[in-house]
Amino acid sequence: MAEMTSRERVIAAINHREPDRVPFDIGSGGSTSIVIEGYENLKQYLGLQGESGNTRFLSRAFRIVRIDEKVMRRLDSDCRPVTIKPPSSWTPPPSGPGTFTDIWGITWKKVYYTAGCCYYEVLKYPLAGATIDDLESYPWPDPLDPGFTAGLAEEARALYEDTDYAIVGDGRFKSFWELGYMMRGYDRFLMDLVINPEFFSALMSKLLEINIAGTGCFLDAVGPYIQVFRTADDMATQKGLLFSPGIYRKLIKPVYKKYYDFIRSKTDAKIFFHSCGNVTDLLDDFIENGLDIINPVQVSAMGDTAELKARFGDRLVFWGGIDTQHVLPRGSVEDVEAEVRRRIQDLGPGGGYIVSAVHAIQPDVPPENILAMVDATRKYGTYPLTY
Repeated sequence: MAEMTSRERVIAAINHREPDRVPFDIGSGGSTSIVIEGYENLKQYLGLQGESGNTRFLSRAFRIVRIDEKVMRRLDSDCRPVTIKPPSSWTPPPSGPGTFTDIWGITWKKVYYTAGCCYYEVLKYPLAGATIDDLESYPWPDPLDPGFTAGLAEEARALYEDTDYAIVGDGRFKSFWELGYMMRGYDRFLMDLVINPEFFSALMSKLLEINIAGTGCFLDAVGPYIQVFRTADDMATQKGLLFSPGIYRKLIKPVYKKYYDFIRSKTDAKIFFHSCGNVTDLLDDFIENGLDIINPVQVSAMGDTAELKARFGDRLVFWGGIDTQHVLPRGSVEDVEAEVRRRIQDLGPGGGYIVSAVHAIQPDVPPENILAMVDATRKYGTYPLTY
């Protein structure tokens, strides 16, 4: 088969066709990139300093970087991100040392887990004591702020016309369950599902209203140019769902149906959904709602990838699958190669698979193992798969 461009390769894969080789993604979004310490280690190992003096972030709270173009090229990523800009009419309120408040009013604090490695955790849940009436008076972010999309259409058009990469759009106005518990408090929001469903639904409706408005502005700017649109909400632990399938179908699934229908009205891009943990019991529901792509395919939680392919592979694209819990941080180069080969063998036949790490690569992953993942994808991913 003749060599495809990156965009052609990804388009074939997400349409369940076999391209010339399995596509590879690192850096197209917050769940496929690298945490900053790991990224700095990788750049040092490669002898690359990046294109700017200051590393940019895809997620400040989770400290996930936007990978520089020269590093993306060295890693042979088939995808590039397009994301919204900072708002122009909002200024972060003052906050204490090691903290910040985001546009939703959530206050975050820096917490160190090991020497030199930290994350931000929620310090203040702004809707912790709220009632339904309080939702109308809350100072919600303005999804129509022109800063979010300033210059975005030109950026997306240039990527589309001047490069051959697949373009992954992330409008950030995309979360419901996860954003809800970050505003309400994890324990309270779980209890709301059962003892206060009216409040839960009212908050979901408000988030839907805002997210549709923000997503609409984003897709008006970039919709003709992107091939994939990212959505995300963590709905499971490693052992299983955070709520019963029945509760999901009653209170959350209808929200996503309206959101996905709106996305479909704005773009032909395939819909990508990130959810950590074992969401296998909801995959049929996701598909019914119009989902095209599941990420990160947390193999330590979701089990046999060959079985996943057999059950869902004709209806769902798998994006991820390379274990970041055990193999990438603790395995040898040979272990990483074997992991990549296994996932390609399980998920690659017939297309429908993009190789990527299971969520953002953490600081404990050696640069050698990141490169081993890249090299093994090229080594074992050429179609027809013959092993």
